Amino acid sequence: MATSNPSPIEISHEAFVAARERGKDVVLHTPVLPSAYLSQRFGGNIVLKAENLQRTGSFKIRGGMNKLAQLGNAKETGVVAGSAGNHAQGLALAAKHFGAQCDIFVPKGASLSKIAATKHHGATVLDGGESVDTAVASAKARAQETGMAFCHPYDDPDVIAGQGTLGLELLEDIDDLELLIIPLGGGGLLAGTALAIKQRHPNVRIIGVQASVCAPYIHGTSPEGKILTLADGIAVKQPGNFTKPLIDKWVDQIIEVDEDSIADAVVILMEHTKMLVEGGGAVGLSALLTNQITPTKTGTTCIVLSGGNIDIGLIPNLVRRNETNEGRRLTIFVRLPDRPGSLSGLVDVCAAQEANVIEVQHIREGVKLHPRETGIQVVLEVKSPEHALSVIAAAKASGFVIQESA
Repeated sequence: MATSNPSPIEISHEAFVAARERGKDVVLHTPVLPSAYLSQRFGGNIVLKAENLQRTGSFKIRGGMNKLAQLGNAKETGVVAGSAGNHAQGLALAAKHFGAQCDIFVPKGASLSKIAATKHHGATVLDGGESVDTAVASAKARAQETGMAFCHPYDDPDVIAGQGTLGLELLEDIDDLELLIIPLGGGGLLAGTALAIKQRHPNVRIIGVQASVCAPYIHGTSPEGKILTLADGIAVKQPGNFTKPLIDKWVDQIIEVDEDSIADAVVILMEHTKMLVEGGGAVGLSALLTNQITPTKTGTTCIVLSGGNIDIGLIPNLVRRNETNEGRRLTIFVRLPDRPGSLSGLVDVCAAQEANVIEVQHIREGVKLHPRETGIQVVLEVKSPEHALSVIAAAKASGFVIQESA
C-alpha cells in the first residue's frame, strides 16, 4: 500500500505490554476458537478471535482502559466521547472502573442495545447528530466548554496501544499465524494490532475489511448524510490522522464487502459457530464469502470477530432473509372456497409433506375473487427448493389452485 504523507507514530512493544498490564483487572483475554465448518468450507485452518465475548461485547474496552489509566488527575473532571456505541460502552465501563463521570454523544440511528448498555454502565448519553463524525465534534466542543477529558474513539495513541493488546494475545495463542483478517472502521484496532504483531512477526499477512457503503480507506471519500448499513459500528467516514499512516505502513491489504455478504456472515456465524456477532464484527468472514481472500494452506488464518452488540430485533429479519435465499421459505397464494374447513384441508396437505406453516394471512383486498372465495397467503418452512416443489405439486394434486409468490 502507498504510504500517506504523515510519518506514522512509534508505539513500542513495551508500550503494548504496559497497556495490557493497565487493563488486566477489566479486559478479558478472549479465546481463539477453531471452526471446523469454516475450515472445511474455505480450506486451511481457520480460527476465530472472539472479541464479541469481551467485556462490553467488543474490543473497545481495551483502548478505553489504557486511555483512562493514563489520564491521571485529568479524569477527575470527567471524560467525554462521541461514538456509535461500542466505544461508548467501553469508555463508560472504564470510567465506572476509575470512578469518573462519563458523557457520550451518540449519532442518530445508533444501535438501541448499545445505547442501553452505555447507560447501564453509568454514562450520560447525548444527541450526537447525524454521524460518528458529528458526534465526535460535539464531544470535542463539550470538552472545551467543561474541561472534561476528550477521548477519541480511535485516533489516539493511547487508544491504539490499548487495542493493540489483542495482537499480543494472538501471538501467544497461535503459533503458526499466517493470515489475519480484521474489521476496519476508524482504524484503531487494525492499526494497533498490525503494529503489535508485525514488530514480532513481520511476515504475518494482515488484511483490513470495510463495508462498501462507507470505505474511506479505499476510496478516500465517504457518502454524505446518514449511512444505512448492517455494519454501523465501522461506518466511520474519516480515517484517523494517527491510524491511517500506521495502516498504510503495516497493513498489507484493505478490501470492501457489500451488505448482502455481511448479512450472510452474521447468520453463518450464528448457525455454524454459535457465535452472536454484529455486522461490523462479521465483515472478516464476508471477505471469505465474496472470494476476495483465500485462507492460507500452510498456517493458520484468524478472523477477528470484533463485536457482538447486535440489536436483538434485527436477528429475525436476518434469519428470515437467509432462509428465503437458501430456499427454506416458500410463500404461496391460494384461492379457497369461503366456507369452514377449506383452510384445514390445505394445512393437512402441507403437514403430510412435512412443510411447517409459519404464517397464514387472509387477503381479500386488491385481488379478483369470486364473492364466495377467499384468498390465503401461506408462508411455509421447507427443507430445500426441491422440497418446495414437491409441496406445491402435492397441493395441486389435491385440487388447490396455487400461485407461488416472489
